[in-house]
Amino acid sequence: MSSVEVHQHIVSLLQKPNPVILDIGCNDGTDTQKFLELCPQAQLYCFEPDPRAIARFKKKLGASLNKVKLLEIAISDRNGAIDFHPSNADGDAKEWDLSGSIRRPKNHLTEYDWVRFDRPVSVETRRLDDWCSEAKLDRVDFIWMDVQGAEADVIAGGMRTLSNTGFIYTEYSDRELYEGQLTLQAILDLLPSFEVAAHYPRAVEGDVLLKNTRA
Repeated sequence: MSSVEVHQHIVSLLQKPNPVILDIGCNDGTDTQKFLELCPQAQLYCFEPDPRAIARFKKKLGASLNKVKLLEIAISDRNGAIDFHPSNADGDAKEWDLSGSIRRPKNHLTEYDWVRFDRPVSVETRRLDDWCSEAKLDRVDFIWMDVQGAEADVIAGGMRTLSNTGFIYTEYSDRELYEGQLTLQAILDLLPSFEVAAHYPRAVEGDVLLKNTRA
């Protein structure tokens, strides 16, 4: 299934013209833009702590920027500040910002040895439950989560929100690319009301679409 087909499939499952979508770890807005194109009336909330990615997000969205809400923060298990480990690379991949995480890199350093991690920077962070409470979001239709090994942190700070979320799409790795990264089974163990709706495995890690059977 192509990237476009994945997004189309997800939107079809939401079955409403104006779903509430959270894009956690939105990077440059590639996925945000796809959802906006497929579902123009969606309520899109996008979270990204890396200043380089934020700048690219604003440039990519352009005139559509006013159709989404961009939050320049990380989502984790606490409120306040947290260390963010920005990724980088040289040559053709210079300014590679797709692998940054609030978790320290571990096996990522050998699995993807062309990626390096620069000195950690302090970024603002919020618990998902607290942010949603302030935003008065009682129900979330879909969460697209690309947090580079910090899945446990998002879940720990968002149990109430996740119990009222219809679908979650997330990356996973069974090889601990980042310190403390959860395996797919460990993610499922933390989310007992969710079941696998679709699985997109890759060599080292993969992506999975989870459906809340109780929401």
